[in-house]
Amino acid sequence: MENSYQPPKVWSPDSELGGQWGKLNRPVSGATHEKTLPRGKHPLQLYSLGTPNGQKVTILLEELLSLSITGAEYDAHLIKISEGYQFSSGFVEINPNSKIPALLDVSGSDPIRVFESGAILVYLADKFGSFLPRDIADRAEVLNWLFWLQGAAPYVGGGFGHFYHYAPVKIEYAINRFTMETKRHLDLLDKQLARHRYIAGDNYTIADMAIWPWYGALVKGLLYEAAEFIDAQSYTHLIRWANEIEARPAVARGRIVNRTWGDKQLPERHDASDFEPLGL
Repeated sequence: MENSYQPPKVWSPDSELGGQWGKLNRPVSGATHEKTLPRGKHPLQLYSLGTPNGQKVTILLEELLSLSITGAEYDAHLIKISEGYQFSSGFVEINPNSKIPALLDVSGSDPIRVFESGAILVYLADKFGSFLPRDIADRAEVLNWLFWLQGAAPYVGGGFGHFYHYAPVKIEYAINRFTMETKRHLDLLDKQLARHRYIAGDNYTIADMAIWPWYGALVKGLLYEAAEFIDAQSYTHLIRWANEIEARPAVARGRIVNRTWGDKQLPERHDASDFEPLGL
């Protein structure tokens, strides 16, 4: 394979990367501008976008509310990452890594910030005692799969999704490399779901809520328009699970919160009645 690029001894960011998101990338952290985040009326303030990582949290919140857990009421504020909202001083104060989602729990005397989607799932599941078993062995299995997802998803998003769907040029080596790993993940999940109804066993948990927006959406053709390319229908057990999770009313609601694209979208959510015009 011909190699026309030779890295310099010391890399420097002398040009934009190009593509849809290239202009946002920079090699330093921190705020680029001063802006206070909005604050709603509910105990939980979520600052997010309806990407797979954002959907994890809103699905869990809607599942908690479906159990009549009123403390899980939330305001979901839209963070337009394409316009750099995540680099505002207010957002960076909650998440210094400038990635969505970010959560502020204002239910107590001192607000608690929680960032990283997996950490938010564990925090909320522990806070409300739902969707994360208390039994140490069952809890460990759920956390096994949650942390697997947190490590695996970058291969699907930043790797496969980027080079197959978003990159300004199609690089055969990169697409093949990340497709290979993505299909290994799909095979792993398919084998797990051949033995269990849900990802971590017989019960629906935050592991399912974390994995579905990535791998469930991928095999359903809802992510990167790649279902045919990856031969999604061959993963029959994964498809069965993906269909079952998609059919849950709370998932239908949670996956459109902070979404500004698609046939159904809810850019911001401040009350359960916000779903009514969408028939949800």
